[in-house]
Amino acid sequence: MADVQILYRDEPAVTDTAIPLAEFTAGTNSAAVRIEPGEDARALLPQLDQLRLVEVNFPSFGDGRGFSSAQILREAGYKGELRAVGDVLVDQFVFLRRCGFDSFAPRKPLNPDDVKAAEGFFPEFYQKTSDGVAAIWAKRHQVAS
Repeated sequence: MADVQILYRDEPAVTDTAIPLAEFTAGTNSAAVRIEPGEDARALLPQLDQLRLVEVNFPSFGDGRGFSSAQILREAGYKGELRAVGDVLVDQFVFLRRCGFDSFAPRKPLNPDDVKAAEGFFPEFYQKTSDGVAAIWAKRHQVAS
């Protein structure tokens, strides 16, 4: 299990060991899985109710495929812990949150003051995401986003 530094959930961080996606989809009763870049998060959709934790690995800050994995899972209704692990940087933090990540286990610890500053850096957003915050265009036109 990756050490969780930041958690945005009411319950404690899941401590189950996340198993590789291939092992999970081959058949297991595990409640925790780890997705690597290039793996298709849609493979988890039939078993979302079984999962308590999905770890999404970011081996490099420039590899953004994990954002898509998170968005796919949240849009499909996944309610469990969604943890960003690896090379997670504070300047990506607000966007990771918007895609549905609620737990963070960065390779290098983040400065708590920097995280707090990043949380309020963008007061409005143009993109629709799964975090429940209305996009600015939806506010302007008074429609649901």
